[in-house]
Amino acid sequence: MEKVLRTPEERFARLPGFVYSPSYTEDLKGFEGLRLHYVDTGPRKGNHVFLCLHGEPTWSYLYRKMIPVFTAAGHRVVAPDFFGFGRSDKPAEEALYTFDFHRNTLIGFIEHLDLRNITLVCQDWGGILGLTLPVDMTERFSRLLVMNTTLGTGDIPLSQGFLHWRRWVRDNPGFSPGKLLQRACPHLTEAERVAYDAPFPDFHYKAGVRRFPELVPEGTDAPGAALSRRARAWLGSHWKGPVFMAVGARDPVLGPSIMERLRSHIRNCPEPFVQSEAGHFVPEWGEETAMKALAAFDAPGASGVLEPEKP
Repeated sequence: MEKVLRTPEERFARLPGFVYSPSYTEDLKGFEGLRLHYVDTGPRKGNHVFLCLHGEPTWSYLYRKMIPVFTAAGHRVVAPDFFGFGRSDKPAEEALYTFDFHRNTLIGFIEHLDLRNITLVCQDWGGILGLTLPVDMTERFSRLLVMNTTLGTGDIPLSQGFLHWRRWVRDNPGFSPGKLLQRACPHLTEAERVAYDAPFPDFHYKAGVRRFPELVPEGTDAPGAALSRRARAWLGSHWKGPVFMAVGARDPVLGPSIMERLRSHIRNCPEPFVQSEAGHFVPEWGEETAMKALAAFDAPGASGVLEPEKP
């Protein structure tokens, strides 16, 4: 592997609202030598493991408003940073970042920690990748909390909002994630803006950020498309666990219409909770979403454990 960059730890000092000690692993199967960062907090023997998967161009810091709600309810929360993001290592070679590279990272990570009874909490790429996992790891997933995301099936034209975003990243390859978040989330403080920029000291650290928009499957033969179609079919016919969907109404990329289409493909997915003031980065309005999700999961008739597949 060519050059791998590691963000200096001092850039993560004094992160507002994010007091969690970092955890690292360097021995994921197939990724030996690459250091992956994750937050692991709450009781190890909690009722559920809330696996929080971030998207583009964020990191586990995105979930700082939701994590305390989950842990206060007695649950364990695990929030990894994809390679190329956050405190995780950042290979400099852009071609290394593929759909399978990221998905296999998640599979290896879940197996490495032996996570079970998982509530998948996902937004953006956290869902594009994360929603493909239960079809192959059925016994490990029990619930879904889905926010502004999609499945990259390749058989539906990409939205104009996404195409505009992809062009913008191509034209601005060194863009500041913090400034982007601040524009999308006007309530962010300057210190929070700095926290989103912390993983990326300069242009060279942003290979993963530049690649994610290019990896959304466009066409049925694109990498990840067939797998995503298989996941879509399975979620629509075999998923048995509770689902909570939250939609940021002001998202120009993965907004209400795309989320409604995704909802139609997830069995037993109820009407979504619409965050009227939120845009793409719904977890930045996440405290209310987390509380409503827990209430829905605890409601009478909501099963907390996914039944295993019958032979």
